[in-house]
Amino acid sequence: MPPIENLWKYTSMGYDLVCFSGGKGIRGPQNAGLLLGKKHFIDLAMESNNPNSDAVGRGMKVAKEQIVGMVAAVDWLLEQNDEADQAEYRRRADVIVREVKTIPTMKTEIFVPAVANHVPHLMLAYDPQVVGITPKQVQERLRAQRPRIELNPATGSSGRFGSHSNENTIVVGTWMLQPGEAEIVGRQLRAVLSPPNA
Repeated sequence: MPPIENLWKYTSMGYDLVCFSGGKGIRGPQNAGLLLGKKHFIDLAMESNNPNSDAVGRGMKVAKEQIVGMVAAVDWLLEQNDEADQAEYRRRADVIVREVKTIPTMKTEIFVPAVANHVPHLMLAYDPQVVGITPKQVQERLRAQRPRIELNPATGSSGRFGSHSNENTIVVGTWMLQPGEAEIVGRQLRAVLSPPNA
């Protein structure tokens, strides 16, 4: 998730069961999710769920509060618009780019993976020798500040995004930010990446 159509896309393709995390793109409880598919298989899954005390799924039972949270999250999700959401994610990336574009050697790119996490990822590549701090050090400093800022785990590493990131790249996910947070992330990144006398 996104796109929203994934909620019905895979079952309409003929898949028997499809699982979705309740958190992330659906914005529901992290400890809940959706199991969608053919009624026969859903019924079989229910047999391994509570209140069966001897069932495999008893240890993973979901409380009524999480069920209500999932219903609210799905209702909210179905009111969203993929195009508008994508535009907002890119706007947030642009806010951050404006703050860091004057950092020496900084190159910026917005990359959307073709498969998983199909949302804009902001890639901030620079020369740590010139700037004086590595992406991993930036990640540690932002994590230690208040408010705490968590960068994408691919920050400062190769492989996850192919040629779009490496050990000299900060990866910022903008899709989970709340209103006003892109401005905070941009200012804090600029402060951490700027020399003390800048």
